[in-house]
Amino acid sequence: MVTGLTIRPFIENDYEALRNYCLPIEQAIYTSLPLKVIEDFRKDKYNLPMVIYLDEDLIGCFALYTDKAGNQYTSNENAILLKSFSLDLRHQKKGLAFKTLKVLPDMIKLSHPDKDEIILTVHHSNIPAINLYKKAGFIDKGYRFNGEEGEEFIFHLALD
Repeated sequence: MVTGLTIRPFIENDYEALRNYCLPIEQAIYTSLPLKVIEDFRKDKYNLPMVIYLDEDLIGCFALYTDKAGNQYTSNENAILLKSFSLDLRHQKKGLAFKTLKVLPDMIKLSHPDKDEIILTVHHSNIPAINLYKKAGFIDKGYRFNGEEGEEFIFHLALD
């Protein structure tokens, strides 16, 4: 594990740090702002809003979707869906997104031992994210999804 890097479920005390979250508009077209992630995902018991901290600084946010019946991207009922992954602009280009993705499988195996795969979607034009996910071990098996903003690639990562 990366020293000082913590991934944990969102708690009410995280709101203040999320108010100061910085995501450039060119990235916001690919993901939801963390406050919207928290607001939207807390309405569904299968959505687990998560936060990423580096020491005392909230640096990222995402959600895990756990409903076996609701994952439209795979027929694998033991898959968990990674949604709306983002890092605060002030913490980008430091390798922290990659490090987070590398520790995420172990965290999911501990908290969701019934899961055997992580699924995510990425917009076909989001080349930096595509490269990041591939570098972190996610595989593009050629499956596609027609999302609201165009074609999405579906990436897979087996949990061994």
